[in-house]
Amino acid sequence: MRDFENRIAKVFRHRRRWARRVSLTAFRVYDRDIPGHRCAVDWYDGHAVVTSYPSSHPGKKIPDASPGAIQRSVARALEIEESKVFVKVRVPRSRGRQQYQRLDERGVVAVVEENGLRLVANLSDFNDTGLFLDHRETRARLREEASGRSFLNLFCYTGSFTLAAAAGGASSTTSVDLSKSYLEWARDNLAKNALDGPEHEMIRADVLRWLRQNRDRRYELAVLDPPSFSVSKKMTTDLRIDRDHPRLIADTLALLSPAGILYFSTNYRGFELDEARIEQTAREIGVAKPASIEETTPGSIPPDFRDKGVHRCFRVIAGGR
Repeated sequence: MRDFENRIAKVFRHRRRWARRVSLTAFRVYDRDIPGHRCAVDWYDGHAVVTSYPSSHPGKKIPDASPGAIQRSVARALEIEESKVFVKVRVPRSRGRQQYQRLDERGVVAVVEENGLRLVANLSDFNDTGLFLDHRETRARLREEASGRSFLNLFCYTGSFTLAAAAGGASSTTSVDLSKSYLEWARDNLAKNALDGPEHEMIRADVLRWLRQNRDRRYELAVLDPPSFSVSKKMTTDLRIDRDHPRLIADTLALLSPAGILYFSTNYRGFELDEARIEQTAREIGVAKPASIEETTPGSIPPDFRDKGVHRCFRVIAGGR
């Protein structure tokens, strides 16, 4: 494990200096750099979260390290206590329904800083911490574009995009998610930045149903960042983003003003945006086809991420009515 530890320590020294210059206390340190050490290591202001990716090739020559060995090595490399290193083992499709399943009850949290904003990360209890570090660039861009605009955040999770829009001066925000817990988390993120006014609306609802029942609403800016897969008894149907993204995007465009901006993102590996089906679906539901669709990746991926396929992101401009 010596090469693994040395790599983490070296990168951490460099990244920490960079992070201080750009006002970050949460960033990626290691991203599956070395064969045999298939994990990502993220720094959360004195703590580390390790996401281990077991190999899908059982006959490979280099075995995966145990979670305990990883925890000890990361603690030594970062010079922190082992108790401050949280190791999660990622299973296939875990950023669908399984990302939200509780793994622990300790409730270890860190309040981290990103571009002057404070966000709550839960380090112990779930596969994901509540803050997707790979969307940092899009949050910054959204913040720059939000001034005076009404903003819609679909599958809002813990509201980091909502916080960015509110900090950027959005005239109002609407955040929609099926989880009561995550909506409360989103409210907490806003409150920690003194941005929890009545203009910031939280709605607990099935996004698929809510979109089709609220066609009279209008927004000038939106984010659509759905899970790749989702199944819930509270949803009208299951969600598969490769199959369902044309309808999701078209339904969101139905709520946008002419020239409104939609950021659509997915972490589905091998995803291909089907522009023809988006236009066809828009026609079928009586919505103008998009005026333009621009892919913002790889520019939307932060410099501390080695994995350039961590997500795909698109900027969609609504057409006229």
